[in-house]
Order: sequence, then C-alpha cells, then structure tokens
Amino acid sequence: MGLVKSMAKEMMKEIGNKSREFYEFVLPPVDMHLEDDKLTLFIDIPGFDKKDIKLSLDENILSIQACKEISEEKNRNMICNQRPNIINKKIRLPVDVMDDENTVSSAKYSQGVLSIIIPVQKHGKDIKIE
Repeated sequence: MGLVKSMAKEMMKEIGNKSREFYEFVLPPVDMHLEDDKLTLFIDIPGFDKKDIKLSLDENILSIQACKEISEEKNRNMICNQRPNIINKKIRLPVDVMDDENTVSSAKYSQGVLSIIIPVQKHGKDIKIE
C-alpha cells in the first residue's frame, strides 16, 4: 500500500509542477508592490529584446506586448521550443493611476525582468491615532 501511495504522491507533485510551468508559460509571473504613492511591477519575460516590448496604460489597465522573430535557420534546427515567442498580457492594476500624461515614471528591462513604476492616486486622508 505504501508503494501505491508514494507513486500517487509523486504523480500529483509532477502534475502540480507541469501546471505551474504551463501558467508561467502562458501568463508570465508578475509581482506588485505598493509603497506610499507608487506601484512597482516586476514582470518576468526573458528572451525578448527591449526593442520588441511595447507598453501602454489605459486608466488602470496595463498592456504588455512582446514579439520576437525566430530565423528560419534556427527554427529548422529547433528540437524543442517551450519559450513564448509572443506575449500579449493585460493587467488590471489594483489602484487608481494618476491622470496626467507622464503616468509611468519608470520602465526598465534588465536580465529578462521588466520593472515598471507607476505613480498612484491616494484617496481619503490619514487618521492620526492618539
């Protein structure tokens, strides 16, 4: 009975790993950090050139589009290709974005990670506790 249980556990672990890999492939991982008046996003999209990535912001929807060309020669010799060649991701931001033309204050792409800093609007007021 222990062997069957062990095999079932190993199989479920492998299914979980494949599921994680699938979602990372289809939907690149995104981390968001909210600090006072800015929202910082870190998006993993390795394998693309900076010139191939396009960003746009419409109210609180951030769109990320990336497309890379693979030469016919490289494609002919490819044995396995699991990396995405196209990314088209829309992210609903959990905060209100400032309404001015310089909304995104910083966007950098380094070592496969896209870092975006967006100023946010603060609603309400802080209440001091005595």
